[in-house]
Amino acid sequence: MSGPIHLSLSCGDYDINRGLIDGRVTPQGIDLTVLVYPTPPRQWRMDRHSEFDVCEFSMSSYLVAHDRQSAGQELVMEPVAAIPVFPHRRFRHSFIFVNSAAGIDSPGDLEGRKVGLRTWQATAGLWARGILQDEYGVDLHRITWYLSDDEAIPARVPATFEMRRIPDGASVTEMLLEGELDALIYPEMPAALLEGDGRIRRLFPDYKQQEIDYYRKTGCFPIMHTVVIRKAVLDEHPWVARNMLLAFRESKDLAFRRMRDPRSVSLAWLRELIDEQERILGPDPWAYNFPDNAAALKTMIRFSHEQGMISRRMEPEELFVPSSLGELPQYH
Repeated sequence: MSGPIHLSLSCGDYDINRGLIDGRVTPQGIDLTVLVYPTPPRQWRMDRHSEFDVCEFSMSSYLVAHDRQSAGQELVMEPVAAIPVFPHRRFRHSFIFVNSAAGIDSPGDLEGRKVGLRTWQATAGLWARGILQDEYGVDLHRITWYLSDDEAIPARVPATFEMRRIPDGASVTEMLLEGELDALIYPEMPAALLEGDGRIRRLFPDYKQQEIDYYRKTGCFPIMHTVVIRKAVLDEHPWVARNMLLAFRESKDLAFRRMRDPRSVSLAWLRELIDEQERILGPDPWAYNFPDNAAALKTMIRFSHEQGMISRRMEPEELFVPSSLGELPQYH
């Protein structure tokens, strides 16, 4: 009888991944080596070098990769397919920043301005731009976009969007603080904001309510990352998709059980925070299945197409390994 197969997984160090990281969760039939990296190096190592068998991966970049794969276009990365696991999600109204002296008081004031981004393809920017367009009527073509980094997966964006690269050695956050940029959409919180620098503020002071209202209107809790598996692995071992999906679910369930223990997290009102989240987002905001995420995926596909990154509005089902789409029983 053959033993387990050996696979590598790279993912972020999140509570919902920790069961896989520390070995409390073992995917059936798989001897898993887990390599923990933050997003930029993990993404780069996968889309430039295909270093991992299973990898937490930018959802926006995966849309681009799938679009190119399905059109028969070559990628540097080996072909991959996703399972409906979404270990990183985040509302993005709170990640749109403005220079305090720029005179930007509403989303419409962004038109005609200079706005910084890490990359056009970054999932945080995909969602923020789409929300600005959908919910506030912002014309994305009337903004000059300043990019700081190379795209994860090279993709041609229509010239109707005005894009420029910032100078070598420059920083979009510093350019915002110095008034060289008027606004910034960024995946992380700038240190200057956390330190109370008066030159930077959020576009939406009431960002939490804006995000709650957006969820109640659309049902979208923005997906940032999915999990991809090399097709070479799936061709040889098609059952890997199912077993990795079940293992990610088990790891997530472990994290939420632990979180409900008031001794596990040093917050005075932990139970109240969990209750608030469940009232607003439901009992499982991080659902690892296809049906509960179809609306958010359709929205992402539309945003990506409208923003020029993919050539067609694909059906969201085609993004995932077919055997991972149905309801799967847990194993013990």
